[in-house]
Formats: sequence, C-alpha cells, structure tokens
Amino acid sequence: MKLLPVLSFPVARKLGHTVGEFVKSADLQAETMAWIARNLPVDAVLGPMDLSVEAEAFGATVRFSENEVPVVTGQLAGDEDAVAELAVPSPDAGRCAMAAEAISKVKATDVGKRVFGGMIGPFSLAGRLADVNEMMFLLMDEPETVHALLEKTTAFLASYGASLLAAGADGLFMAEPLAGVISPAALEEFSAPYVRRLVEALQTAQRPLYYHNCGNSVVKASDAIFAQGAAGYHFGNAVDLAEMLQKAPEGALVMGNINPVSVLAQGSPDTIREAVRTLVEKCGSYPNFVLSSGCDIPASTPWENVEAFCTAPLG
Repeated sequence: MKLLPVLSFPVARKLGHTVGEFVKSADLQAETMAWIARNLPVDAVLGPMDLSVEAEAFGATVRFSENEVPVVTGQLAGDEDAVAELAVPSPDAGRCAMAAEAISKVKATDVGKRVFGGMIGPFSLAGRLADVNEMMFLLMDEPETVHALLEKTTAFLASYGASLLAAGADGLFMAEPLAGVISPAALEEFSAPYVRRLVEALQTAQRPLYYHNCGNSVVKASDAIFAQGAAGYHFGNAVDLAEMLQKAPEGALVMGNINPVSVLAQGSPDTIREAVRTLVEKCGSYPNFVLSSGCDIPASTPWENVEAFCTAPLG
C-alpha cells in the first residue's frame, strides 16, 4: 500500500517547532522533511503546504501566527489597472528562496526517499492576489482581467517551480484548491489551461508533477482536470475517490483522501484505522491508488493519530 500524507506541520510540532517558526526557516523545514523520510513509512516526502509563499513574493501582506498556517490578507490586484501594474517577481523573492534552500538542504542529507517541492496553482494564487471574494465577481464581470492576472501567476510559477527542481526536488506538488469551488466550466476556462502549461513546462518522466484539488466540484470537472496531464492527482475528502479512480487516465496516480480535520485531527486512533480500512476496501484494488490525507493535516493533530494513520496500511 503506497502512502503519501501531507503532514509537515504536525511533524514540525512534534520536533518542538511552532508553525510560525517553521514557515520562516529553511533549516527547520529541511529537518522536518528529513525526519519524515527516516521515521515514517511514506513513499515520498512533500514540502510544506504553505499557500502564502508565492503571494508574498508578489508583495501581498501575510499574517503569521504561532499555531496556524500563514494567511494572505488584503487585496493586491483586484481590478484591471492593478493587474496591469503588477510585476512578476523573481523566483527567489520573499520566502521562495527559503523554500528552495530547504529542498537543497534535505536532498544533501541523502534521506533515501523522493522529496517533492510544494507550490500553489495559478488560479489559487490569482485568488489570493485579487482577494478570493473579489475573484468570484471578476470571473463574471471582468474575465479578461482574470486571464491577464493568470498570465502573470503562471509565468511566475513556471520560474518558481523550475527553481525548486534546480534545488534538487524530485517532483512538484501543486495545490489548486480554489479551482474546486468554481463551476466546472469556470475551472475549464480559468484554471485547467494554465495548469496544463505548467505541467508541460515542469514535468518530466523523472520528475512528476502531482495536482491537488480539495473542492467539491472536482467530480463534475474530472474531464478537464485529468486532461491537464499531471502524473498524479490528489483529492480532498469531499470527493468520491473511487469514482475518480474509475475516471482517471491509465497510469496516473490518484491520491487521498482521509478527512484531515474531523478524522485525523479530531478522531481517535481506532476511528482513524476504521476510516482507512473503509477507504482501502473501496479503492485498494486499483493499482494507482495512493493513501493520503485529503489535505494538509493540522499542526494540532495528536501525534498518536498521525502514527495510527501512517501505520494503519501495515495492518
């Protein structure tokens, strides 16, 4: 049974680091990824799912706290003029250089497992720059402005993803959750073409790109999502994973999707093992199924719950 959970934050907490410390330190991130590789039965290690890094590189304001993931605040590019003036940053702007450094450091220690760099998707980044609520109006009223913004987010993500690969990442894990809350038609127009461009620019046979979407419109948009060409797809607990496995292209991994909050963070080892057993009964016969959390596991998750999840597939 393949296992690929998203668990940087609870491991960082186990190692004595607050979220606020962890998201600002290449050394702590490298330490955490190396610990995961050496101490948990995972098939690869994912970089932190911190979806504020790229928006901060553009100049967005980010609110940090000790126990919660960083949050983008305010609005940087909410209209046509602001988008036109928005500069595409260097791939080492802000904490982007730190993320690449963390990859380089953990790869230098030869942990014996593949290490994936984490990055946001183009539409989700655009939403953080425009403000998520404003983006929903722009989709209807100013689609040209949205496409102009997406050109800039995609250009930046192409260079940023390349910098993570140059630092030694064995692949990329791209989170595009905002695309999961818009209609399938909107996803097909405003997310999928730009994701595909990034897949074509960054993915190779040796360095796959995995796509994450935890929205509830995923099943209806499955054709557009799978046409993006990623080597693997990671879905949230709102999705019927067995249905997605039936629809998936041959050879593409389908990963997920134990609820990270109600099951992993708030459940017990026994309820976690039962949830894993139920999911494996539904999906375990598919050779491309990979057991994972539906999204990033909260830092506050009790460690015994993390252990139960990681060891459940071993029986």
